[in-house]
Amino acid sequence: MPFDQTLRIGTRRSHLATAQATLVADALRRAHPGLNCELVPLVTRGDRRAGPLADAGGKGLFTAELEDALRAGRIHLAVHSAKDMPAEMPAGLVIAAVPPRADPRDALVSRDGLEPADLPRGARVGTGSERRRAQLLALRADLEIVSLRGNVETRLAAALDGELDAVVLAMAGLERVGLAREHAARIHPLDAAAFLPAAGQGALAVQAQAGSPAAALAEAIDHRPSHDALQAERAVLTGLGADCHSCVAVHVARDGDVWRARGLSDAAGSRIVRAEASGESAGAAGRNLLDALMALGAARKSR
Repeated sequence: MPFDQTLRIGTRRSHLATAQATLVADALRRAHPGLNCELVPLVTRGDRRAGPLADAGGKGLFTAELEDALRAGRIHLAVHSAKDMPAEMPAGLVIAAVPPRADPRDALVSRDGLEPADLPRGARVGTGSERRRAQLLALRADLEIVSLRGNVETRLAAALDGELDAVVLAMAGLERVGLAREHAARIHPLDAAAFLPAAGQGALAVQAQAGSPAAALAEAIDHRPSHDALQAERAVLTGLGADCHSCVAVHVARDGDVWRARGLSDAAGSRIVRAEASGESAGAAGRNLLDALMALGAARKSR
C-alpha cells in the first residue's frame, strides 16, 4: 500500500533492540518495495534502571516511552521483545504484526558449555528472572542464583570471564546479535518443554496505533501462527493477573494438527505448579492451560 512518509520505527537503543528493529525494517522494505524506513532510538526507564526491575514497576519500564511516542505520533511503529510487554495492551494501541518467531528456548552459557547437571556443586549462576531462578533450583537445589542484569554482551561476559560459573540467556537474543555462532561451544540450549520459556520469548511484537496506516503496512509481515501463539500466551498471563513479581512461564506451539501449551506459575505456600494442555487452536490450548494451572492452585494476582 502507498505510504508517502518516512516510516519511523521506535526502538530501544541496545544492540539487541536495534538488531530486532532492523529485522522488522528490512522485512517491511521487502514487503513494500520503495518504502523508506527510519529507526528512532529511545531510552526507556528500564534502560536507566540499575536495580531490580520489579522494585520500580517491572516490564512496562521497557515499553512506556515507546508507547508514549506512538500515541504522540513521533513514531509510526514500535518494535518490542514480546516477553518485555505487560500483559495488558494500552487503549488505542495494538500488536499489528508478529514476524516469524525465533528460537524460544533459554540457554545455559558457561566457559565449557556445560549442562545444568554438570555444573560444579554450589555453582554460581546468573539471572535476573524469577522464572529462571525457580526452574534452576528445581533442577539443582545446591546452585547459588546470582541476580544479574545488563545487555546480552555484559551478561555473557560474566560467565566467559569467570565472574560466574554460568548464566542463563535467551537463544533468540544470542542469535540476533550474532553471538550464538561465535560461542556455540559454550552454549547449551535448554529444552523448552522442560525448562519453560517466558511468554513471548523469541517473538517480536510490532506495535502501532489501532487503525493507523502504519498498522495496515505492518500486517504484511505478520506470521499468523506466531501471532496466535503470542496472543494465547499473553492471555494466560492476563488470566493469572501476572505482573513483574510473578513467577510464570508459558509456551504455546503447534504440534502437528493440534496446539500444545505448557506453563508454570507460583502458587500459595511458595509452591510452583506446572501443567500441560492442548487444543484445536492456540487460543483453546492457552485457555485449557490456564484452567489446568488454576485447578492446581496457581495464584491469581489482584490488580
